[in-house]
Amino acid sequence: MRQKRRSMTVMRSGMILLSAALFAGLVWLLWRTVPWAAVRWGILALCAAVYAVVGLWAWYQRRQVSLFADDLCAALDALMSGRQPEGYRPYEDSLTAKVQGKLLQYFDIMSEGKRQSQRDKETIQGLVSDISHQVKTPIANIRMFAGILRQHQLSPEKQAQFLATMEGQIDKLDFLMQSLIKMSRLETGTFTLHMEEARLADTVAQAMSTVWARAEAKGIALAADCDSRITVQHDPKWTAEAFGNILDNAIKYTPSGGSVSVSVRPWQFYTRVDITDTGIGIPEEHYNDVFQRFYRAPEAAAQEGVGLGLYLANGIVTRQKGYISVKSKPGQGTTFSVYLLS
Repeated sequence: MRQKRRSMTVMRSGMILLSAALFAGLVWLLWRTVPWAAVRWGILALCAAVYAVVGLWAWYQRRQVSLFADDLCAALDALMSGRQPEGYRPYEDSLTAKVQGKLLQYFDIMSEGKRQSQRDKETIQGLVSDISHQVKTPIANIRMFAGILRQHQLSPEKQAQFLATMEGQIDKLDFLMQSLIKMSRLETGTFTLHMEEARLADTVAQAMSTVWARAEAKGIALAADCDSRITVQHDPKWTAEAFGNILDNAIKYTPSGGSVSVSVRPWQFYTRVDITDTGIGIPEEHYNDVFQRFYRAPEAAAQEGVGLGLYLANGIVTRQKGYISVKSKPGQGTTFSVYLLS
C-alpha cells in the first residue's frame, strides 16, 4: 500500500513538472516569435491566467475527491461501530449521499444476515436441547429395566413384562427418531412436494386408515363426509401425513366413547377440511402454542407423544400455500380446519 502511494505521488509530481515545462516552453516560443512587446506581454498574461485557472480547477477537484473520501471513510467507521453516519442526508442529490445510501443498504443486509445467523444458532441450540430431553426418559427406562433383568432372578412372567415395557420404550424412541427426521426434512427444505390434481377423498381415506385401529381400540367413532368428485392441487402423500397427524392428535385426546369426524367442503378460494373431535379441548390462549415444536399442554402431559404432530402438519400445509385454523371449547372438543388451495 505504501509503495502504491509513493508511486502515485511520484507520478503526480512528474505531471506537475511536465505541465510547468510545457508552459515555460510555450512562453519562450511566443516571446521569440511575436515581434511586438505589448502583444508578447498580453499573450504571456493570458497564458499565465489560463495556467492559474487550470491549476485552481485541479486543486478544487482534488479537494472534492479528498472530502468525498473522508466522508466515505467516516461513514464506514460509523457503520462498523454500529452507528448512523453523521451528516447523512438521504434526500440530498449528491454523489456522497448516494454512495452513503448504498453503504447503509449493504450494512442493513449484512446486519439482517447476522441476526438471522444468530436466530438459526439459537434454533439449533433449542432443538438439540429439546431432542436430548425427549430421548433422555426412554433411554433411562431401558437402562433401568436392563439392569433389573441382569441383576435379579425374575419369573418368566416378570421377564416378559419387563421386556414388553422395554420394547414399548424402543418403539417410542423409533417414533421420536422418525418424527425428528421428518421435522429435519421439513425445516431444511430437503423434502420434495409432488403437487398434482388428485381426489381429496382418497387422501382423507389414506389418513384415516393410519388411525382406524387405534380409534377402534378406544371405542371412538370415526366418520368422513367428502364428495368423491372434489379434487385439489396437493401432494397426496404429505397431505395424508398432515391429516393423519391431526387425526392421531384428536383420537389421543378424545376419551373412550367419543367421536372424530372429517368433513370436506369447497370454501371461497380454498377447499376446507374440518377435523372435529369431542375431546378435552384447547384453551383459546394456546391456539398458536399447539403448532410449536415439542409443545405439550399441562393437561396432556399424561398422554403419549412428543409434541411434533401438529407442528409437522402445519409445516406441510403451509408449504402447499394452505393454512390451518383452530376452534375449540375446553371440555367440548376441537375443530382443526385445513384450507387447501382449490
